[in-house]
Amino acid sequence: MKGMTTAGMNREIIEKLQSIVDSSRVYTDAHMDKYTSFRAGGRAAVLVEPESAEELKQILRMLDEAECPHMVLGNGSNVLVKDSGYDGVIVRIGKAFSSIRIDGEHVVCGSGALMSAVAKAALDESLTGFEFASGIPGSIGGAVFMNAGAYGGEIKDILDDVRLVSADGTRDFCMSAEDLKMGYRHSLIQETGDIVVEARLRLARGDMDAIREEMAELTSRRNSKQPVQYPSAGSTFKRPEGHFAGKLIQDAGCKGLQIGGAQVSELHSGFIINKDNATATDILQLMEVVAAKVYNDFGVQLEPEVRIIG
Repeated sequence: MKGMTTAGMNREIIEKLQSIVDSSRVYTDAHMDKYTSFRAGGRAAVLVEPESAEELKQILRMLDEAECPHMVLGNGSNVLVKDSGYDGVIVRIGKAFSSIRIDGEHVVCGSGALMSAVAKAALDESLTGFEFASGIPGSIGGAVFMNAGAYGGEIKDILDDVRLVSADGTRDFCMSAEDLKMGYRHSLIQETGDIVVEARLRLARGDMDAIREEMAELTSRRNSKQPVQYPSAGSTFKRPEGHFAGKLIQDAGCKGLQIGGAQVSELHSGFIINKDNATATDILQLMEVVAAKVYNDFGVQLEPEVRIIG
């Protein structure tokens, strides 16, 4: 056990978690700035890291039966936990779910596998189709959850099927990409709460040098146009229909706007960055100011792409 128990968390819940997983993988008062790409945010009452789908199922069943508030977290690249924290259990899908294997022209990967690692595995086997995603931060599970995309490609374009654990932990099952009803930054599992544990990607044979060149070109474009040197959650707002969020924000005069340690990036206005030890409150207040300014100037309502927890 690490840390000190949050007052709102039932000791019995913690003991039940320790009966399912080793106590070294149960953390109390977990500092969520360590687990999110924004490097900001409050604490979670408890964070637990399962090492298998079976442990995940047991944890979810127990939490569901106990009616204990909980959420599942992957690499934390699209999440912000409020400074007030989360009075529940964070179930973190981490390195234990990061397997990657090649099956012909398919890549079968655990939901904890980082996009960059999947891209390298595909490159090593001269498989093309994943280049667009090679620079997207985060894990495969999160990418499927939100149908991540970049440079004209989306995960739904290359996803065959996924293995899931039900939200209540009672079963694991497979679903086709078609059945996931994937759209812009959306998938059915955002409604069901089911958890991706494995995904099968459909790629194609290609030329290794051409794949490497394409990945290098996209990396260069990303590094030159996005504030990759600062903590962020990627694009802060979804793309409004008929518009680009970054351009609206820039045209509303918000480029470089700063509240506390949070800033609208001077390199790309679509990104809010943690420039100088920002708190989650700094980031949230800046998001509100930016959204209000864009709405007042252009009548367009910006919707967060970042998941706000707490």
